[in-house]
Amino acid sequence: MSKYLISTWEPEAPAFWQRSGRSTANRNLWISIPALALAFAVWMVWSVVVVNLPVVGFTYSTNQLFWLAAVPGLSGATLRIFYSFMVPVFGGRKWTALSTASLLVPAMGIGFAVQDPATGYPTMLVLALLCGFGGGNFASSMANISFFYPKAQKGYALGMNAGLGNLGVSAVQFVVPLVITAGVFGTLGGAPQSPVQPGHGDALWLQNAGFIWVPFIIASTLAAWFGMNDLASAKASFAEQAVIFTRRHNWLMCWLYTGTFGSFIGYSAAFPLLIKTLFPEVDPLRYAFLGPLVGAFARVGGGIMADKLGGARVTLWTFAGMILAVFGVLAFLPQAGNPGNFTLFFWMFMLLFAGTGIGNASTFRMIPVIFMTQHQRAAAGKSRAEQDAAIVNANKESAAVLGFTSAFAAYGAFFIPKSYGTSIALTGRPDAALYCFIAFYASCIAITWWWYARRNAPMPC
Repeated sequence: MSKYLISTWEPEAPAFWQRSGRSTANRNLWISIPALALAFAVWMVWSVVVVNLPVVGFTYSTNQLFWLAAVPGLSGATLRIFYSFMVPVFGGRKWTALSTASLLVPAMGIGFAVQDPATGYPTMLVLALLCGFGGGNFASSMANISFFYPKAQKGYALGMNAGLGNLGVSAVQFVVPLVITAGVFGTLGGAPQSPVQPGHGDALWLQNAGFIWVPFIIASTLAAWFGMNDLASAKASFAEQAVIFTRRHNWLMCWLYTGTFGSFIGYSAAFPLLIKTLFPEVDPLRYAFLGPLVGAFARVGGGIMADKLGGARVTLWTFAGMILAVFGVLAFLPQAGNPGNFTLFFWMFMLLFAGTGIGNASTFRMIPVIFMTQHQRAAAGKSRAEQDAAIVNANKESAAVLGFTSAFAAYGAFFIPKSYGTSIALTGRPDAALYCFIAFYASCIAITWWWYARRNAPMPC
């Protein structure tokens, strides 16, 4: 038996948790967080790269650039469907190491491809699709960490893993603009490119947008392989996990999590290019990283808030706040004869990002509670063995649902940038897309209230 495999894991037992459970869970969490941050960085790297491609001579259209920003979301969301079920099949330690190592492929590929402006658009699309490896990692990472913590601390654990992991989005939008201005890797990193647009300095090393993550990916892979654990109690076949597709609350939570995480990752992917399109005099990379940063930290706080106040209550009011924030964004857009107000537009988006972060945590707090309650209700009055089995089955199902809902929601990383692009192409403005987002958030309020938040709701959480 592997020394990394833990055969007995009982986080709901206070004595076990205090004796060894807490320290083991925390060690796995703190190795998981940087691995997930790197995954988000690779997934979202195109949000920065697309802004700089025209600067170094790539002649892609605005619509083509929006596609490059959007397709990592499409592939990442699709991969999440499969990644959702990998931890119980392979083990959390092994899968975290393997999935983190896979990030080397797009990171290095981008580093080589952007050095030649003659690189074909299909090649760039393939590399953008491969960045979906980073998007897929979130589903397996969240499912894995959910196994380690007791129900009372799942909001904290999942909020920390996802919230600090989400910092990878902000990191890529902050770090890449810095590292592409210097020959960080010397001759090993390749020659600089001469900007073809004025106002961008003497040289750019756009390849560093990919290469900068390589040493960190290698270090994180080794840390996962030698520092994490597999849990015997988390083992399950795909067939055992597939029961979630028959659960109503799986699909309801997919809808709600699309409203929170789908918004967070979609806005993050599109924010730099949206700023550049609407306010061409503004350098988007000076500000874009702040949105994901706010959302990531808000997610950490949202997890703690949801543990104290209840996930459904926090989710309900978060969607209401997000609707108000979108109306605020609409109020400060450029109009015919009016250049708009970038400062207020920016602050409305910061409120929107904060709402997505809080809602990310509160919806993920709801899922384990829903499935634990459902299984414990079914086992009420039965033998102790059946009640213990109900807890194990609830953890397995909630882990699978955490992963699958994150897969479903991740399509926001595709649809939000594409919605902006389509709305601007058809009307010259993003307003139509924003009104669609408001309508979607209204539906999320209705679902949350009816099923989870009202008095005598079917599944209060």
